[in-house]
Amino acid sequence: MKLHRPLSPRQEALAERALYQAILTLKTADECRAFFRDLCTPAELQALADRWAVVELLREQRPYREIHRLTGVSVTTIGRVARYLSDGHGGYALAAHRSREARHG
Repeated sequence: MKLHRPLSPRQEALAERALYQAILTLKTADECRAFFRDLCTPAELQALADRWAVVELLREQRPYREIHRLTGVSVTTIGRVARYLSDGHGGYALAAHRSREARHG
Protein backbone atom coordinates (compact mmCIF):
# COMPACT_ATOMS: atom_id res chain seq x y z
CA MET A 1 0.00 0.00 0.00
CA LYS A 2 1.24 3.48 -0.82
CA LEU A 3 2.30 5.51 2.17
CA HIS A 4 0.75 8.94 2.53
CA ARG A 5 0.54 11.71 5.03
CA PRO A 6 -1.06 10.20 8.12
CA LEU A 7 -4.61 11.29 8.78
CA SER A 8 -6.10 11.58 12.22
CA PRO A 9 -8.71 8.95 13.08
CA ARG A 10 -11.34 11.66 12.70
CA GLN A 11 -10.06 12.65 9.24
CA GLU A 12 -10.01 9.00 8.17
CA ALA A 13 -13.60 8.54 9.39
CA LEU A 14 -14.72 11.66 7.51
CA ALA A 15 -12.99 10.53 4.31
CA GLU A 16 -14.61 7.08 4.60
CA ARG A 17 -18.02 8.62 5.20
CA ALA A 18 -17.56 10.92 2.18
CA LEU A 19 -16.85 7.84 0.04
CA TYR A 20 -20.04 6.13 1.23
CA GLN A 21 -22.03 9.31 0.62
CA ALA A 22 -20.66 9.45 -2.93
CA ILE A 23 -21.70 5.84 -3.52
CA LEU A 24 -25.21 6.64 -2.27
CA THR A 25 -25.58 9.28 -5.00
CA LEU A 26 -25.33 6.61 -7.72
CA LYS A 27 -28.68 5.52 -9.12
CA THR A 28 -28.07 2.64 -11.52
CA ALA A 29 -25.84 -0.38 -11.90
CA ASP A 30 -24.20 1.33 -14.88
CA GLU A 31 -23.39 4.39 -12.76
CA CYS A 32 -21.96 2.13 -10.06
CA ARG A 33 -19.91 0.24 -12.64
CA ALA A 34 -18.42 3.49 -13.99
CA PHE A 35 -17.64 4.78 -10.48
CA PHE A 36 -16.02 1.56 -9.27
CA ARG A 37 -14.03 1.17 -12.50
CA ASP A 38 -12.63 4.64 -11.87
CA LEU A 39 -12.08 4.03 -8.15
CA CYS A 40 -10.57 0.52 -8.20
CA THR A 41 -7.86 -1.26 -10.09
CA PRO A 42 -9.07 -4.20 -12.19
CA ALA A 43 -7.61 -6.57 -9.58
CA GLU A 44 -9.40 -4.80 -6.71
CA LEU A 45 -12.67 -4.85 -8.62
CA GLN A 46 -12.24 -8.57 -9.38
CA ALA A 47 -11.55 -9.27 -5.69
CA LEU A 48 -14.74 -7.44 -4.68
CA ALA A 49 -16.80 -9.28 -7.30
CA ASP A 50 -15.29 -12.62 -6.23
CA ARG A 51 -16.19 -11.99 -2.58
CA TRP A 52 -19.73 -11.06 -3.54
CA ALA A 53 -20.04 -14.30 -5.55
CA VAL A 54 -18.84 -16.19 -2.47
CA VAL A 55 -21.56 -14.56 -0.34
CA GLU A 56 -24.28 -15.85 -2.64
CA LEU A 57 -22.85 -19.37 -2.69
CA LEU A 58 -22.41 -19.43 1.10
CA ARG A 59 -26.05 -18.39 1.50
CA GLU A 60 -26.93 -21.42 -0.65
CA GLN A 61 -24.94 -23.47 1.92
CA ARG A 62 -22.45 -24.73 -0.64
CA PRO A 63 -19.31 -26.40 0.76
CA TYR A 64 -16.11 -24.32 0.75
CA ARG A 65 -14.33 -26.65 -1.67
CA GLU A 66 -17.21 -26.42 -4.14
CA ILE A 67 -17.18 -22.63 -3.87
CA HIS A 68 -13.42 -22.69 -4.51
CA ARG A 69 -13.93 -24.92 -7.55
CA LEU A 70 -16.68 -22.65 -8.93
CA THR A 71 -15.00 -19.29 -8.25
CA GLY A 72 -11.27 -19.89 -7.90
CA VAL A 73 -11.38 -17.96 -4.60
CA SER A 74 -9.04 -19.38 -1.97
CA VAL A 75 -10.53 -21.42 0.86
CA THR A 76 -8.96 -18.91 3.28
CA THR A 77 -10.84 -16.01 1.65
CA ILE A 78 -14.04 -18.06 1.56
CA GLY A 79 -13.65 -18.66 5.30
CA ARG A 80 -13.08 -14.95 5.90
CA VAL A 81 -16.21 -14.03 3.91
CA ALA A 82 -18.19 -16.67 5.82
CA ARG A 83 -16.98 -15.25 9.13
CA TYR A 84 -18.04 -11.72 8.15
CA LEU A 85 -21.33 -13.01 6.78
CA SER A 86 -22.19 -14.55 10.15
CA ASP A 87 -20.30 -12.35 12.63
CA GLY A 88 -19.45 -9.14 10.79
CA HIS A 89 -21.21 -5.80 10.71
CA GLY A 90 -24.25 -7.12 8.87
CA GLY A 91 -23.43 -5.52 5.53
CA TYR A 92 -23.12 -8.72 3.50
CA ALA A 93 -26.34 -10.12 4.93
CA LEU A 94 -28.29 -6.90 4.42
CA ALA A 95 -27.12 -6.44 0.83
CA ALA A 96 -27.75 -10.11 0.02
CA HIS A 97 -31.26 -9.92 1.49
CA ARG A 98 -32.09 -6.74 -0.42
CA SER A 99 -30.62 -8.12 -3.64
CA ARG A 100 -32.73 -11.24 -3.33
CA GLU A 101 -35.84 -9.12 -2.65
CA ALA A 102 -35.12 -6.96 -5.70
CA ARG A 103 -34.76 -10.05 -7.91
CA HIS A 104 -37.89 -11.75 -6.62
CA GLY A 105 -39.76 -8.56 -5.81
